[in-house]
Amino acid sequence: MRLSHAATALAVTSALALTLTACGNGSGNDASGDQSSTPASSSSATATDSTPAESAGATKDAGSSTGGGTGTSTGGTGGTSGSGTGAGAGRCHTAGLGFSFGSGDGKVSSSDDQQQLAVVLKNKTSAACTVQGFPGVDLKSSGGSWSLTRSGATPKKVTLAAGSSTTFTITFLPWNQGSGTEFKATSVVVTPPNETTSTTLAWPGGSVLLQDGATHPGTYTGPVGG
Repeated sequence: MRLSHAATALAVTSALALTLTACGNGSGNDASGDQSSTPASSSSATATDSTPAESAGATKDAGSSTGGGTGTSTGGTGGTSGSGTGAGAGRCHTAGLGFSFGSGDGKVSSSDDQQQLAVVLKNKTSAACTVQGFPGVDLKSSGGSWSLTRSGATPKKVTLAAGSSTTFTITFLPWNQGSGTEFKATSVVVTPPNETTSTTLAWPGGSVLLQDGATHPGTYTGPVGG
């Protein structure tokens, strides 16, 4: 009987030892599980590391926006520079113009009793300029001066590029024996529109019938470019 009780006690002790060992192994597994949760924290760090990528994208967009703005600014400047060559051109001044007669020899063309003389204005400067209106035209003789009236034509704005030319026409009625008062013109003084400085050219047309007091004289000037 004592042997039986001793065997039973030994069996119980062995069983208890096995139970405690099993419990110890379970605790080890729990610790291992805690350690395995650490990479989850690293994963969050990886997600945090993705933030610079978004910032980089924002920086790229900002760069694109800046580039677009610069392009627009440049295009605008180019556009402004293009409208400047025509619309922004300044007025033609007497000092920057060359004066001559059409065909270079003062040739006079006839139309019925009247004759026409083209006067050429040439832009001598290196920049475009504009001219619009009627020139001042005064016929000179040894005894006096005659300021010509204007035609009924409508002036138009003329843009002269560097080196280019335009004309206006002097229409006049030649003097003939017995037709009236003779005006012995020797020169013509031309003042471009909106200018006060004049230039003088030798008059190639001979004597003109003086009609300085007439309401509709046969001698008058047309507009520049007309």
